[in-house]
Amino acid sequence: MEINLISDTVTKPSPGMLDAMMSADVGDDVFKADPTVNRLEEKVANLFSREAALYFPSGTMTNQTAIKLHTNPGDQLICDKYAHVYNYEGGGVSFNSGVSCKLVDGHRGMMTSDQVVEAINPPDFYHSPLTSLVCIENTTNKGGGACWDFSELVRIKEVCQKHGLAYHLDGARIWNALVEKGETAKQYGELFDTISVCLSKGLGCPVGSVLVGDKEMIDKALRIRKILGGGMRQAGFMAAAGIYALDNHIDRLADDHKKAREIGTLLQSLPFIKKVEPLETNIIIFEINDDYFSAEDFIQKLHKKDIHIIGMGNNKLRVVTHMDYTDEMHETLLKTLKNL
Repeated sequence: MEINLISDTVTKPSPGMLDAMMSADVGDDVFKADPTVNRLEEKVANLFSREAALYFPSGTMTNQTAIKLHTNPGDQLICDKYAHVYNYEGGGVSFNSGVSCKLVDGHRGMMTSDQVVEAINPPDFYHSPLTSLVCIENTTNKGGGACWDFSELVRIKEVCQKHGLAYHLDGARIWNALVEKGETAKQYGELFDTISVCLSKGLGCPVGSVLVGDKEMIDKALRIRKILGGGMRQAGFMAAAGIYALDNHIDRLADDHKKAREIGTLLQSLPFIKKVEPLETNIIIFEINDDYFSAEDFIQKLHKKDIHIIGMGNNKLRVVTHMDYTDEMHETLLKTLKNL
């Protein structure tokens, strides 16, 4: 039995999702003539109480489009040093938009409104880049699935309004945050100028992300998506998976969080584990005590038992629970860790 915990992107469509995909009514989405894509976009826009949404093949393209929308070449965006847009999007910020990142040394991928204020370049000082955008990631991937305090997000919004900055949410795992914190999509829709949400992580779709905003912004995003090569034809087969996931897979995220906490609790009790990051959602980041063995040795020991996780550097490892991680797999993993 293979147990793959490298990410929540490894899931495969459930039988119900496959049925929805195979029976989808499709058209050519490049001409905006795919009825299922149109339904998905309308559904996500309504969830966040925004005017419009646009379906994309990836979360990276969704974020990159948002950055392009809010900036001009030479500008600078503010983000935490752990932010996905800086660390894991192939340098797209500079390549696609000609923009640099002002990195903030926050806590587990989360910065404060005071830190944002400190990071803003004086707008009349033409020797420094013009600050034009603040990017937030919730939950934080590199921060171990941490959820932002919503009141801090509100305070950062006030900073953005005062200084004329755009405000973008990389909500790749926003569904996990909503479930864990008891918040609503509408709350986030009212706060951010644009929001990217991913369907292919915790919700279990094979592919797809959606950008949400006002109609004028999304109309501009359509052109940028085209430039980046993101136009798709009969994308309704994939969009149907997104509709099914939104209807059936959000509440079940709590089960992923529960399993993650149980793994984290066990890891904390093991002598070869130096540290486990605080746990809120479905990501467990922990550090190996190299008096016992290296992170690579640990990965290989699990690999021999057909259990797969990934390294994060500096003897840190990551485990991500997901929809395809069954109760049987969970018991096997816990038993294996106890006996390692």
